[in-house]
Amino acid sequence: MADITAGDSPRGEHILSVFDSAFGELLAADPAAFRVKFRKMAASAFAFYRGTACLFYADLDGEQHDGAYVTPRTGRVWIHGDLHAENFGTYLASNGRLVFNVNDFDEAFVGPFTWDLKRFAASVALLGYVKALGDDMISRLVTVYAAAYRERIRLLAKGEAVPQLTLDTAQGPLLDALRSARTRTRVGLLDSMTAVRDHDRRFTEGGGAIPLDAATRGAVLTAFGAYLETLPAASRVRPDSLRVKDVVGRRGIGIGSAGLPSYNLLLEGTTDALENDVVIYMKQGQTPAVSRHITDPAVRGYFLHEGQRTVVSQRALQAHADPWLGWTELAGAGQLVAEVSPYAVDLDWSDLDDPAQIEAVVADLGRATATMHAAADDESGHSLVPFSTEDAIDEAIGADEDGFAPMLVDFAHSYGDRVRADHRIFVDLFRNGRIPGL
Repeated sequence: MADITAGDSPRGEHILSVFDSAFGELLAADPAAFRVKFRKMAASAFAFYRGTACLFYADLDGEQHDGAYVTPRTGRVWIHGDLHAENFGTYLASNGRLVFNVNDFDEAFVGPFTWDLKRFAASVALLGYVKALGDDMISRLVTVYAAAYRERIRLLAKGEAVPQLTLDTAQGPLLDALRSARTRTRVGLLDSMTAVRDHDRRFTEGGGAIPLDAATRGAVLTAFGAYLETLPAASRVRPDSLRVKDVVGRRGIGIGSAGLPSYNLLLEGTTDALENDVVIYMKQGQTPAVSRHITDPAVRGYFLHEGQRTVVSQRALQAHADPWLGWTELAGAGQLVAEVSPYAVDLDWSDLDDPAQIEAVVADLGRATATMHAAADDESGHSLVPFSTEDAIDEAIGADEDGFAPMLVDFAHSYGDRVRADHRIFVDLFRNGRIPGL
């Protein structure tokens, strides 16, 4: 009986209402995918947190306590939108360098810079709790993150050059991730998804690949043709590299991609050699959770669709973005297109247990966050944020320097407690069949 009571609480009703707004249409279209998503979210409070950016922003929208930090300018910064501790990893930049940085820009939008910092801080509290770190240690970790962010913003505002996290500059687990990425090969990725038949590569069956009928395949290829027009000129210097060899469908069943149809396309690549073939994905863009709580018409009217928004956001926030990154439309829905990269390695928290090592990592992530926020401004080639974000953020933090870290620490503890309580309510709702449509 206690389980039903928890689900019937006002907070339980609120969670169901937010879920209906955020997931309703996709859940109705593919309830099986959401059963998988919700079972993954049920595994832990952190997994629940990863899947509920919608709930996070609904809570923030009604409880703004950011003081002097959110000004007319710092409330209009390009933000990641889902900045938790596991959304960092490696990528191969368009300049050929392996970089450790923020990844996964599906939720990116324009809003208060503090929302990214709060989302990250709460994730640190949740991870710290799982690792049995004391409240004082969690407070210290968030303080270290805030101090590293603040110092990097100050340096950027002064115009000083700051290094990227690369094989030459990274340390500890971040360097381990970069070294792991360096050992990976395009051939290894291709061999896991394709086979050579009749002297050329084709996708293999199984492993999540879905054969397409002729009509769907034709629609995907038409959408691919439109995507080519959105690529940077430097990515179109050799037309043969864009020849499509094969197409398969996929369906997202992860925490963030449940119910979203997607496709893989096998391309010729930069040379005729089979080891240089490229796999790209085309997936339906999703409505970012934060966008439901931003009312600025200049922001809301800036994007063609969610696929284009994701690409424009990633190009703004990430220096030397994936050269295959582009957008298109399919069946009336915006699509994100990018490479399935063999060089993407996420930061692995499973063996990160030593507090001193965790402290060094969160400091690096604080610096990476600041660099990301500073990248997308008046010098990044778009008109949505027409000012220097590092200058604006530096000025805002400087207005209440002493309160900056404590604000994030207080939020981390209070919202971490709320997420753990919400997770218990969610599990009770889910296992008792109280989520409509499942």
